[in-house]
Amino acid sequence: MLRVSFFLLILLIGAWPAGGALGAAPAPSAETSPPAGLEEEGVYLLIDKSANQLSVMMNGRAAYRFAVATGRTGSLTPTGTFHIVTKIVKPWYVRKQIPGGDPRNPLGTRWMGINVPGSGGYRYGIHGTNRPYSIGSSASSGCVRMHNKDVEWLYRHIPLGTVVIIRD
Repeated sequence: MLRVSFFLLILLIGAWPAGGALGAAPAPSAETSPPAGLEEEGVYLLIDKSANQLSVMMNGRAAYRFAVATGRTGSLTPTGTFHIVTKIVKPWYVRKQIPGGDPRNPLGTRWMGINVPGSGGYRYGIHGTNRPYSIGSSASSGCVRMHNKDVEWLYRHIPLGTVVIIRD
């Protein structure tokens, strides 16, 4: 279970960029609730596909929210409880052999892979984009797209193993 010390909590709050919003997110459904104890003491990510929003949850409250793009259809982005299992700076887009850092790369500047069964953390993830106009819509092939500056912040502050809950 991921635990955040009071000192780390203060550092995280002080490091958030301008534009963050404090407040509570809607309650998760039974099948996408955080593991026991995480609501009271912990950090996890909550992705709401219907709102195209990613929330950084701290002690059961949305401490920060980001607009994201999710799957073009509801079934493309999986729902459930996962973990961040890979983190990559300047990821390669293997399908079209586009190197990391190339402006044509649709994965943007960072990749945070989640452990959807059978994917190894390389099929589904939270990543940047070279199509910032798609953020806030249902536009991806299943991943969660973010503005590059937002995913870079998330990459710096969210460690491997962090729980990721994706719900409709």
